Amino acid sequence: MSLFGSTSGFGTGGTSMFGSTTADNHNPMKDIEVTSPPDDSISCLAFSPHTLPGNFLIAGSWANDVRCWEVQDNGQTIPKAQQMHTGPVLDACWSDDGSKVFTASCDKTAKMWDLNSNQAIQIAQHDAPVKTIHWIKAPNYSCVMTGSWDKTLKFWDTRSPTPMMTLQLPERCYCADVVHPMAAVATAERGLIVYQLENQPSEFRRIDSPLKHQHRCVAIFKDKVNKPTGFALGSIEGRVAIHYINPPNPAKDNFTFKCHRSNGTNTSAPQDIYAVNGIAFHPVHGTLATVGSDGRFSFWDKDARTKLKTSEQLDQPISACCFNHNGNIFAYASSYDWSKGHEFYNPQKKNYIFLRNAAEELKPRNKK
Repeated sequence: MSLFGSTSGFGTGGTSMFGSTTADNHNPMKDIEVTSPPDDSISCLAFSPHTLPGNFLIAGSWANDVRCWEVQDNGQTIPKAQQMHTGPVLDACWSDDGSKVFTASCDKTAKMWDLNSNQAIQIAQHDAPVKTIHWIKAPNYSCVMTGSWDKTLKFWDTRSPTPMMTLQLPERCYCADVVHPMAAVATAERGLIVYQLENQPSEFRRIDSPLKHQHRCVAIFKDKVNKPTGFALGSIEGRVAIHYINPPNPAKDNFTFKCHRSNGTNTSAPQDIYAVNGIAFHPVHGTLATVGSDGRFSFWDKDARTKLKTSEQLDQPISACCFNHNGNIFAYASSYDWSKGHEFYNPQKKNYIFLRNAAEELKPRNKK
């Protein structure tokens, strides 16, 4: 049964229960607010896989916690559980069967949270904060991949305190994504490495960065037959690169586009340029969402090279985003990302997670 069909409580009518008549602009898109959001900046969001009935959302935060909500068909969110680290949680992901959540933290550890027993155990250790965590499910093995500021990528089988494999990175790991059999890792100093995961993980190719500024987020995209075929890479300079691994015509097929800039992208006038904090591909349409420090989300069609939609501006940066497994829900987090330094931090400001019906707005411009 398809949960969150386009007729569910999402969209314009779905928010009436909140009766938001106040004139603030923390929710200009009038999207559904997740109840009991984290108490500090939200670093990551992830929806449960299709193997779990229903929709569950996890969020990691700088309040050292990871929280889980059940998202019901009518848009109501029910807090289910939470777990703590001893430092900010920087990333979180699900196992493929939806029974476990993996979390990466500034406390230099990663944990495995068994949702059925609500127990969390440490499964990984680094010499510096752990920035990324991904579950790898291969035909002949499964493991957790962690990327750290200690300049290593490690693979853990969750049962042993020593990693199955450690790969050296050229620099600190800043962002990563996994779609079997491919992993993409972007590092400090604009390092970019693609790994192949067949049989066992190994380096496939180092790529000269298509971007001139610090890497911030990366997301792998698939081709028409559901195979990973390239990635989108976002930088702190309001720009995203679309990069294919083996394109027929690299000079033509790979491109970059500007986004998250103050007065549009087609201008020579001076403008404020913001970081791209997150990229997510729609699981059905293959279109993508970007979120930025400018407090906006945008939806794009990379094949038609067009923008589908840009949101109104929130009163805070958007720090993370994700789609649920069938692409009907777009979740995005509003919290300060420290992109303007400590003088712009306002501890009075709350953090929010919003849910939006994404079934229609991410359809490609013209179906090929």
